[in-house]
Amino acid sequence: MFQEEGSSSVTSSPLQMFPMMSLPPSLTMSPYPWLKDLKPEERGLYLIHLLVTCANHVSQGSFENANIALDQISHLASPNGDTMQRIASYFSEALADRILRTWPGIYKAFRSTKISFLSEEILVRKMFSDFLPFTKVASVIANQAIIEAMEGEKMVHLIDLNAADPTQWRALIQDLRARPEGPPHLRITGIHHRKEVLDHMARILTQEAEKLDLPFQFNPIVCKLENLEFENLRVKTGEALAISSFTQLHTLLAPNNDPRNGSHLQREMLDKDNESGSSSPPLSSSARIDSFISGLWGLSPKIMVVTEQDSDHNGKGLMERLSGALYFYAALFDCLESSLPRESLERLKMEKMVLGEEIKNIIACEGVERKERHEKLEKWSQRFEFCGFANVPLSYYAMLQAKRLMQGFNCEGYNIKDENGCVVICWQDRPLFSVSAWRYRR
Repeated sequence: MFQEEGSSSVTSSPLQMFPMMSLPPSLTMSPYPWLKDLKPEERGLYLIHLLVTCANHVSQGSFENANIALDQISHLASPNGDTMQRIASYFSEALADRILRTWPGIYKAFRSTKISFLSEEILVRKMFSDFLPFTKVASVIANQAIIEAMEGEKMVHLIDLNAADPTQWRALIQDLRARPEGPPHLRITGIHHRKEVLDHMARILTQEAEKLDLPFQFNPIVCKLENLEFENLRVKTGEALAISSFTQLHTLLAPNNDPRNGSHLQREMLDKDNESGSSSPPLSSSARIDSFISGLWGLSPKIMVVTEQDSDHNGKGLMERLSGALYFYAALFDCLESSLPRESLERLKMEKMVLGEEIKNIIACEGVERKERHEKLEKWSQRFEFCGFANVPLSYYAMLQAKRLMQGFNCEGYNIKDENGCVVICWQDRPLFSVSAWRYRR
């Protein structure tokens, strides 16, 4: 089940060897006498075996057997151990969380005192950007694509679908200020569900624009992406429009319970498809994502840059999602293994608050609660083209900037691949994030 073509040569070798090896007979018996004597490679193999076994029991509703597997995992896994031990800790926690959700009262009681601090969340996200290259590389590529698309434009409107960090747009302001033809008037519309995040964005970017004498306006929209009303974007005639989405569109792949589901945007999209003679239905079972992308198309953007996790975590079955997620997150945990010591507090926070929460959402949640519905670049490309977008090949200069930035991380494990004019950021040969650019097509 776990063997995949082009699997990553990550340091967590047990994950790679599992499809080709069978467990020693001694390990298929009662495990407890053997736990303390397992070598790291055997331990990794056995942890994978236990996770798969536990997930099978959970999917079949056999919670007593799942509890036995979780108990065994607890003797081997550790959030402070090697890559496979750390992964097993978070996947076992996710499986346990899925079981608890079958008893809503118990589940709510356990979570009743959970406190989330926005300042710490922002700090941990920034650490993830600082220690791993994915956010910075995607930002450099996106900014270069926007700069090239906006050449000669005097009025530029940028819509950020997840306005959480001003760093990328500070760099863009500096690049626009340095244009030979002079800076444009820049308007940024930022979308985020927390007002204090947008206030911080507005303050930082306004200060940067004033310092560089660049005409600037920030338009905050406080709402969740799924509740966005397109008229609030206030796109004006004469503006050259750019749209940026960093790991956000996949959250709209969840089914929509809104009775207004069949919106006029979706009907327009389907009418357009029928006129072209195509009988292909939308790829997504969710009308929400098709309506949303069609709505973006209706804004006639000159450029839209999209970054997404490049993996398939949107399967209907738990076992299918577990398989894809194990490989994907093993690579990300290996990235952190290459960057920080095992006892690093920063590493522990990133693994728990970023990667661990994503794993929990993929494994434990269903329906509208499951937001981490990652899909491959190929599916996104088909979806964008179906909704009327045309691909904009990323330039050689954008690729060059990205490669130079990645070299600064002094790690040979990272590499960048060109895939039909798009960029795929990899750890070894394992694709992790894709960056693609699109434009309005009549």
